[in-house]
Amino acid sequence: MKKPILAICLVLVVVLSVLLLRAQPIDLSITQVYVSNLIEWRQSNAWLLVVLYALGYIVVTALSLPLATWMTLVAGALFGFWQGFLLVSFASSIGATLAFLAARYLLSDWVRGWLGTRFGSINEGFAKDGAFYLFTLRMIPILPFFAINLLMGLTSMRAGTFFVVSQVGMLAGTAVYVNAGTQLAALDSLSGIVSAPLVVSFALLGLFPWGARILINFIKRQKIYSGYKRPTAFDRNLIVIGAGAAGLVCAYIAAATKAKVTLVEAHKMGGDCLNYGCIPSKAMIKSAKIADQMRHADRYGLEPMSPKVVFSEVMARVRQVVADIAPHDSVKRYSDLGVEVLEGYARIVDPWTVEIALHAGGTQRLSTRAIIIATGAQPFVPQLPGIDKVGYLTSDTLWETLQNREEAPRRLVVLGGGPVGSELAQSFARLGSNVTLIEMASRIMIREDAEVSDLVQASFEADGIRVLTGHKAVRCGVTEAEKWIDIVHENATHKIAFDEMIVAVGRSPRLKGFGLEQLGIEIGRVVETNAYLETLYPNILAAGDVAGPYQFTHTAGHQAWFATINALFGGVKRFKADYRVIPWATFTDPEVGRVGLSEAEARETGIAYEVTRYGIDDLDRAIADSAAEGFVKVLTVPGKDRILGVTIVGAQAGDLLAEFVLAMKHGLGLNKILGTIHIYPTLAEANKYAAGAWRRAHINGQLLSIVAKFHSWRRG
Repeated sequence: MKKPILAICLVLVVVLSVLLLRAQPIDLSITQVYVSNLIEWRQSNAWLLVVLYALGYIVVTALSLPLATWMTLVAGALFGFWQGFLLVSFASSIGATLAFLAARYLLSDWVRGWLGTRFGSINEGFAKDGAFYLFTLRMIPILPFFAINLLMGLTSMRAGTFFVVSQVGMLAGTAVYVNAGTQLAALDSLSGIVSAPLVVSFALLGLFPWGARILINFIKRQKIYSGYKRPTAFDRNLIVIGAGAAGLVCAYIAAATKAKVTLVEAHKMGGDCLNYGCIPSKAMIKSAKIADQMRHADRYGLEPMSPKVVFSEVMARVRQVVADIAPHDSVKRYSDLGVEVLEGYARIVDPWTVEIALHAGGTQRLSTRAIIIATGAQPFVPQLPGIDKVGYLTSDTLWETLQNREEAPRRLVVLGGGPVGSELAQSFARLGSNVTLIEMASRIMIREDAEVSDLVQASFEADGIRVLTGHKAVRCGVTEAEKWIDIVHENATHKIAFDEMIVAVGRSPRLKGFGLEQLGIEIGRVVETNAYLETLYPNILAAGDVAGPYQFTHTAGHQAWFATINALFGGVKRFKADYRVIPWATFTDPEVGRVGLSEAEARETGIAYEVTRYGIDDLDRAIADSAAEGFVKVLTVPGKDRILGVTIVGAQAGDLLAEFVLAMKHGLGLNKILGTIHIYPTLAEANKYAAGAWRRAHINGQLLSIVAKFHSWRRG
């Protein structure tokens, strides 16, 4: 309670001071009278006057009182130019810094909670460019002096930086007014103090750091490219390396904007999503779900039966689904769109040249104004002793390796309890495998809240999956033709025998063999890029899994727009990649969808939040579908309906999440969702009921009491 009380006291002091000043307004003639009186007093109290003046100026600026102009004039009249200039310079900066610190202490927590996840991106921007912003605002006062102090206090800018930049930025204006004060007795008005040429000069001085920055960046860019000869003409506007989710969107946008674009793919069009990830896994999930529904047909009033699973037929269906979708990502389609598609291995020779080793034979060199690296990611395989001996599978290799098996692997180990491992484990279990899921972390799906993990794990165990969390794999091997894996839990080692093992512990970007190291482009976990998705060389960009920070097909396509526009039009206008609202889903049963903050993340980052929860077991359509499990959990700003994050667990969670994604993207709160008609009976009503639960929790009790009395009065 100390902060609110202190804030209220300060506001009252400022308001009362302003009211007093309005009752006795200060003008030039009054200032001249005060100065003449103070000059007489100064003769016997010189140093005391200096101290009192400095303290007074600090208080005035700290409390943001509208007296700074008059006091600056007084400094020149009382102390002369140099002494007055030094006094005002330091006193104004000290007072501004006190206001800055007060705002940080009293308001920053409230602002952090109000802005939610946006606070981090704003802070990041000020951490990088805050000094430039502050200097410009001091030189060109777009905002009032006091507003700059308060707003900067809400950022992560250091107090020392604020003090120094403020003092430097205010020097010119201080000098002008102090100098005018030395001639105070001769002034008739303030209108002549700051002339139009002087204002323009201030503006140019304020813009100087930005001009200098542009010049420095230009020099740096020239230095980066200094070892290479830039072509005088280019074969292409853009070359895209990789025809996965990001690369295809890049090529599409470039062709749509009439750029001459070449798309290079070393393996299969459509990348991992079409051939190994999203599409085949979802096709298998559907088959597995049908098998589960047949086993539990009594839920729907039908006789349950044990399905005859011919695994090779399931895999044939998976291949057919991929084949049916493949034309969307085919060479023919993109060629018809105006994209040149080359099948081969691309290597960047220099910042403007790409060499392609063609599958058809020979090589081709093309010059290009810009290059986008969209080479995707591949399953990460840990350096586990003996892992190569057991013939492990990954989400890339299992489709071909198992395609002709009549039965699913009898004993299957899935290493990794993240989204990929969880989806595959449940699918194989429902198709007949005896599955053991091994996860080193304390629970599966560690990025979600614990209650989500618990609900999904309960479903897995109901499907017969043996879930081993907190277990670390230490070695694999083969003994007498039987494969095994050793795992450690609480210092005890256990051996698990298996027929097949799927490694699903994560994915690593494809970074090798494209010439990045030779060009000096930083590669660590991903390709090093800036906010515009540019690498060390501004004309070489990256998008998708290879760029991070997310490994989703939809974020790859999202990044592709920014990368392509920046690659083609960056000289005119660049756009920072926008990651403010990123949704994702894990297609287990129950399905899990999330956007924004989870409750655990909000706690860890110290962001204030409220939780509203609606249980899907209460939803009419879910009950009718015998799918009445799960919940909608919404995090909001305390006391407000602004959404910070949403987690949905239940049937069609990924589809239901779209409404909240739209709301968060466009700043719509729960009241807007509540006021939107939802068709009855649908699963989508869960979103409206969650919004209704929030509304009921925020009903004004006093207002309801008044309304009750009103109704009682009307009844007579």
